[in-house]
Amino acid sequence: MNYLSQDMETQPGAAALPEKVLQFGTGVLLRGLPDYLIDKANRQGLFNGRIVVVKSTDGGDINAFSRQDGLYTLCIRGVADGQTVEENVVCSAISRVLSAKSQWADVLRVARTPELQVVISNTTEVGIQLVSESIQQTPPHSFPGKLLAVLYARYQAFDGALDKGLVIVPTELIPNNGSKLEGIVLELAHLNGLDADFIEWLEAANHFCNSLVDRIVPGRPDAATQAALEEELGYSDDLLTMSEAYLLWAIEGDERVRQVLSFEQVDAGVVIQPDINQFRELKLRMLNGTHTLSCGLALLSGFDTVRGAMDDEVLGSYITSLMQDNLRAGIPYPVADEVSREFGRQVLDRFRNPFVEHRWLGITLNYTAKLQMRAVATLVQYAERYQKVPQCAAVGFAAYLLFMRGTRQQDHTWYGELNGEEYPIQDEKAGYFADLWQRLTPAELTTTVLRNQALWHHDLTTLPGFAPQVAAYLEQMLEQGVYATVASHLNAQVSA
Repeated sequence: MNYLSQDMETQPGAAALPEKVLQFGTGVLLRGLPDYLIDKANRQGLFNGRIVVVKSTDGGDINAFSRQDGLYTLCIRGVADGQTVEENVVCSAISRVLSAKSQWADVLRVARTPELQVVISNTTEVGIQLVSESIQQTPPHSFPGKLLAVLYARYQAFDGALDKGLVIVPTELIPNNGSKLEGIVLELAHLNGLDADFIEWLEAANHFCNSLVDRIVPGRPDAATQAALEEELGYSDDLLTMSEAYLLWAIEGDERVRQVLSFEQVDAGVVIQPDINQFRELKLRMLNGTHTLSCGLALLSGFDTVRGAMDDEVLGSYITSLMQDNLRAGIPYPVADEVSREFGRQVLDRFRNPFVEHRWLGITLNYTAKLQMRAVATLVQYAERYQKVPQCAAVGFAAYLLFMRGTRQQDHTWYGELNGEEYPIQDEKAGYFADLWQRLTPAELTTTVLRNQALWHHDLTTLPGFAPQVAAYLEQMLEQGVYATVASHLNAQVSA
């Protein structure tokens, strides 16, 4: 069986397209989202540009990119509008991959080309940090250092021409990633003693865009799946990448940014607008919040995966109601009803994806901190807005308290018990909860935990009726089981 580049022809004319994008990172998220979108736009004659990828080190998949002429297959699998999606796309947007370690001079040559317009990055969350260093190193150690060196080389090559600035779009998963990166680059420019004219050009000619990416890209499949896919495709692909069908790339930018990032036109999942906080809130409150308020409940109900719970009539109904009736209604940010409802529908499709096995136990990692960050503001807003208890959220909170009942500690890890089997409680507050469960009644424990402002940055006993309702659900779970409690709650909601 031949490799991809030996068995497939590239997109007609792709090799002749100019190199418009400098991309820091070779990871699967970049291949599954921005690189895929640029390839899609090129096929429609819209963006008409290719990507030079910068890899921080030699080795690894750099050889695979060379062997396959930058080609890779993206296998898209998921659910969209209730329909199963199975699509295989050969992406040809990457022109070459350069090693920053051994080919830094080539990277700077790309920086000096007039065709370059865009920088994209995904260097992990720790990549956007200030490292006090000289940008004259070959290469600088940090990503901001490398980026500053690129921008300075470009400034010098074009004598500070304002129309030669770049649109810079980091995709690292930190809030305000573009603004943070810009601040670090500016500080590093001052530390390097770069002249005032360059710093003025840096701020005036370049656009650092905050962005939010959302697409599950598990990457290379397991050996059996890889073999089956290659048999179906008819060729071997060492860069074969899996992704879900859903995608979102929200980019904060003006009309100039929209003109440069013309690939926005090819997919409704790409949104460029002056304020993207709406998308951050929707993801945090509805997707992440639903995961967090459901994980302990689903696990204690006997379900290992998100899809397994969605396939169950009781759990599927609970998760849908939690998201659409409680969390959507409590988003502490102005969002149009039709926008949040449609976002919720898309998330539920993603939860039902038969090709992704998302395990509830993994979602329980740092359970307490996730609840505080993802759900508390939503619960407070719901209570203030409606002056009543968000019932599904109260059920989920009760299950969280039960999940945190540690019965045994070993090697600094607490374990809970379900049907005679143990599960790890991977939460820094596990010891606190183990102590409370040993000393207090369920009602006392509920009040103590909800009142703990060190946990929640809020006294949750002040929410009308919330503490008594959580305590009642917790008592019911202890007596009847979690699954029966959820079923009873849903029946009560229907009767009401």
